[in-house]
Amino acid sequence: MKSIIILGAGESGIGCALLAHSRGYNVFVSDSNNIQESTRIQLTENNIEFEESSHNKAINMKPDFVVKSPGIPDSSQVIKSYIKNNINVISEVEFASRHTDSEIIAITGSNGKTTTTLLTHQILSDQGLNVTIGGNIGTSFSSLLISNDYNYLVLEVSSFQLDGIVEFKPHIAVITNLSPDHLDRYKNYEDYIKSKFRIVMNQDANDYLIYDGDDPTINSYINQNKIRSKLIPFSIERKIEEGAYYNNQSINISINKKKLAMSTENFSIKGKHNIKNAMAAATVAHLLKIRKQTIRKSLEHFQSVEHRLENVLTINKVNYINDSKATNVNATYYALDTMEAPTIWIVGGIDKGNKYEDLFPLVHKKVKAIICLGKNNFKLVENFENIVEYIVETTSMEEAVSTAYKIAKPGYNVLLSPACASFDLFDDYKDRGRQFKAFVRKL
Repeated sequence: MKSIIILGAGESGIGCALLAHSRGYNVFVSDSNNIQESTRIQLTENNIEFEESSHNKAINMKPDFVVKSPGIPDSSQVIKSYIKNNINVISEVEFASRHTDSEIIAITGSNGKTTTTLLTHQILSDQGLNVTIGGNIGTSFSSLLISNDYNYLVLEVSSFQLDGIVEFKPHIAVITNLSPDHLDRYKNYEDYIKSKFRIVMNQDANDYLIYDGDDPTINSYINQNKIRSKLIPFSIERKIEEGAYYNNQSINISINKKKLAMSTENFSIKGKHNIKNAMAAATVAHLLKIRKQTIRKSLEHFQSVEHRLENVLTINKVNYINDSKATNVNATYYALDTMEAPTIWIVGGIDKGNKYEDLFPLVHKKVKAIICLGKNNFKLVENFENIVEYIVETTSMEEAVSTAYKIAKPGYNVLLSPACASFDLFDDYKDRGRQFKAFVRKL
């Protein structure tokens, strides 16, 4: 019986533990923090040994291999110890992929990956395919496999998950875009780019890479590195012979001489970035020979993602918009670019090595006031104090929303688009977004 140590008892950790247990592995779970009571009960009921609040036991064991949580960096003491002892450390995505024959559609990128993943799953589901969704969004990859068998798996995968893959091989990979992110974890932007492109490292000529053909970083990497899979770009800037492009409010897709064209006029999600997300998802569907009518209907009835340009309420003719999922500069750029009214911008949190220069023209043009929301707002103030007339620091969502309410005039937008991680004041971006909505509703 092979032995496996799982580091981290969060969503991916518990899913991996239960999958490994169901496949006959000897499983031990170790978490440096307290394990949630519900998780503790699951482990106990399945006779899975565990430790919490330290890795003391785990670090002295010699398992066949280790599966680590995406949140644990390779630089951590426990990971270094295993590597020193020639014990393989892999990601949960890698482990799960070894236990399925399903066709995998894997989607990554700095922004848009969640929307693209949801859109892709919606289309495949509406077609009636035996498909499910998970990964970095919602249910872990491992959890999907414990008691079910699917023909198709649509997975959102993060750079942290891709760092730990060895054999993971999606039939269709999608890279929505690339911009500097997680530079608190990676040595430099180049390492982050390489991490994202690990999604194609096991692909061959029978597989596909769908990618943003307008993205200079992606194009540069593809031009300088051999990609074995078939390349299918999408663009809103130019006509593409083999791939997808946008022209005159219409998406046009051509792959292997099979063409598809459809109007975007009635799509439920708006903005240039969402046209790209829709093109990526439609291209996946076209590859899988899904009917045009199904693709169009799915895109017209799709419900937008919570915390992503989510309209909350209009109060005194002021629109309150929740974009808490914007945890990097590029995501916030998209949000500000869609604003068609004077905007009060709520921004801040844990900076991930952000460079704000790209936002300067948009802020100058569209933002009337900035409300900084974080424990350390120095960098934001330094960058924007000479661009807007009014900039104020706050340390709670209640204070930020109250301040925005006092400043905003009829016809304004109040936009929460933080461009930063949330963990200084909130549990995660969802907690941040839900607090925003709750305090807006109390106005």
